[in-house]
Amino acid sequence: MARHLCGKTKSMNDIARLRNEYEDRKRRFDGSNVYSLFNRANLFIVQQRQREVLSLLQRNGITDLSNLRILEMGCGGGGVLAEYLGFGASPGNLHGVDLLIDRLHHAHNQLPGSGFSNADGQNLPYEAHSFDLVLQFTAISSVLDEKIRCNIFADILRILKPGGMIISYDFWFNPINKQTRGLRLNELRTYFPDCIFDCKRITLAPPVTRRLVPISWLLSTFLEKLILLNTHYLVGIRPNYTE
Repeated sequence: MARHLCGKTKSMNDIARLRNEYEDRKRRFDGSNVYSLFNRANLFIVQQRQREVLSLLQRNGITDLSNLRILEMGCGGGGVLAEYLGFGASPGNLHGVDLLIDRLHHAHNQLPGSGFSNADGQNLPYEAHSFDLVLQFTAISSVLDEKIRCNIFADILRILKPGGMIISYDFWFNPINKQTRGLRLNELRTYFPDCIFDCKRITLAPPVTRRLVPISWLLSTFLEKLILLNTHYLVGIRPNYTE
């Protein structure tokens, strides 16, 4: 019993840490254009990722998103969901959950026809088998507690429809930020042992991108294709119902 309570307390502490870290990031980047599309380096990262996401969807036979129910875990201000709106998803089929209320208000203002909930991802407020696509874009790497990670991925599987797909985009290596822990591919496979993976290492390391893109977009594209300096995994995960 003592171990159980200790584990629960540790998990609760990590949720509190996560809330504080997100608030701190908001203060640190307030007024910065690091994540603005008017910043050419960030534009490069986003556009390259979008191309890879569309390729992933197409490889898995998904070319019409208009009737698919889509949820993003850790949706922030709704930027990624807005991208899926551009891919052809219907506003009413887009849903997002996040820890911070102010980010959810921003997401709602950006996507007023979509649904948003305040949740930490461990007990998602949705029925089982209710989404065709479930997304996590650089959310899990901010979770340090292993139990919370396991709970989140288990609940994501619970709400995924048969034949649906989880799309995970996260970095595997970031030695600078101690408030994060990379999500490696072999670790991801342990969370989804009976699933089919479609994975690719993408995204030229952001520090390199920020230095190089203002000099040469073409050279940045070439280096990203070499993969060696890429820091993120884009992974499509589908339960293997044929076993």
